[in-house]
Amino acid sequence: MATRRNLLQAAVVTAALIPAGTANAADRSSIEARLKAYFRDKSNRDVDATMAHFSRSSMAYGDAAVGALSVTWEEQRSRFAEFMPNWPATSVSQPLRIVGYGDSAIVFFYNSPGMFGPVEIRAVAAVNYRNSKIVRWVDYWDGRHFGIENFEAIRRPEFPPDFRESLGGKASPLAERVARGLADALRTRNIAAAVGFFDLHGVIEDLPSHIQVVGHRSIEAFLTTASLPYMGAGTRVRHVVNGGYEWSADGPVKLGITALETNRDGKITRMTSVWDGSRISRDALITLAGATVEE
Repeated sequence: MATRRNLLQAAVVTAALIPAGTANAADRSSIEARLKAYFRDKSNRDVDATMAHFSRSSMAYGDAAVGALSVTWEEQRSRFAEFMPNWPATSVSQPLRIVGYGDSAIVFFYNSPGMFGPVEIRAVAAVNYRNSKIVRWVDYWDGRHFGIENFEAIRRPEFPPDFRESLGGKASPLAERVARGLADALRTRNIAAAVGFFDLHGVIEDLPSHIQVVGHRSIEAFLTTASLPYMGAGTRVRHVVNGGYEWSADGPVKLGITALETNRDGKITRMTSVWDGSRISRDALITLAGATVEE
């Protein structure tokens, strides 16, 4: 039978290619090692070892799907201390993909059933480090995958006004340029400009709608037709990390995150977006999927 250690070692963990002049392989391997160690200690249900990864002086830990936010080390420790002793012995919190380098990244991860509810959670987090300690961690996930009834039981009626974006600091100039340039093209629906940010064989993934679109021609057709929560007037970049950006919108989906993997020319090879699919109707999701049909 697989152990938690086996599962963690078997995790598929990748990172964005780092364009020349922005960082080196050591920057990428360092943040991967820190994040793997964090998930190891979390899976082992070790409250103190898990909290040792966080800055005691200044930190925030948020859940942008539920609307929860801890703003001190002591507050977050009390949350883990409440949950961890009750987790099943087989609990696994497993990193699946890491996109980033230096002191910030986006991490895709899995929490097994029984940790935070009756079913699994597949989440994506924006993470910022300072002096090798986490100063900001914010989770994003899809309430529909969790089960709408299960999700509504834990979702908070009011959200914090922000998720302490100011703690995260600045991403690299390249990450800022690509994230803000793409987001601006999507906000103004400048489809040609948006497509220009992608590698010829680039991929768009929208996880709540289970959509994948490949290549310039298909991306152009999809963006021309699709009504995505992170497109159009009222969308804004909230925070950029080395690996993507967090966004907000005026529509029914208020918050989300987009990971951006780039090649050495700074072109996007894979864009992956996550937001709370329970915020829109089943029919709206079907309409969004219909935008992938080419004529």
